[in-house]
Amino acid sequence: MAAEQMAEGPQDGTPLPPARPLDAIDQDILKILQADGRASIRSVAERVHVSRANAYARINRLVEDGVIRGFSARVDHERAGHGTSAYVTLKIVQNTWRTVREQLRQLPGASHIALVGGDFDVLLLVHTPDNRSLRELVLTRLQAIPEVLSTRTLLVFEEEDLEPET
Repeated sequence: MAAEQMAEGPQDGTPLPPARPLDAIDQDILKILQADGRASIRSVAERVHVSRANAYARINRLVEDGVIRGFSARVDHERAGHGTSAYVTLKIVQNTWRTVREQLRQLPGASHIALVGGDFDVLLLVHTPDNRSLRELVLTRLQAIPEVLSTRTLLVFEEEDLEPET
């Protein structure tokens, strides 16, 4: 995409401004907020050695530019009642990514969706209450999508989110 073209927002299609380069302070702010999305403007400002007004303006710009897509909690899926996790690979009909993506977004427990290159086309991370629910999701919901040619399920035995260094 040319630099002067506007990128679309990932979910609602609204245009984003062209990406601006991030300086070291922006990068530090991102690291702090990735580690603690609830960090106060004051604490962020102190840690990156800028004024609160500057930190506030920088965070707002990062949000407006689409660099920061939102703030969320990191969840322990097992403790939250979703003790079964799996990566599901999908082969799909060529040129149906957008249609398939919309259907995958609607799946209960879908946590991450990626279009990838290689032996399969889509990588889907799901969290379900148990193996029975996972089986239902894969055999009934996923395989019922007409554009899905095949699936392969990789059961996750243990997982760990890597925390950004601060």
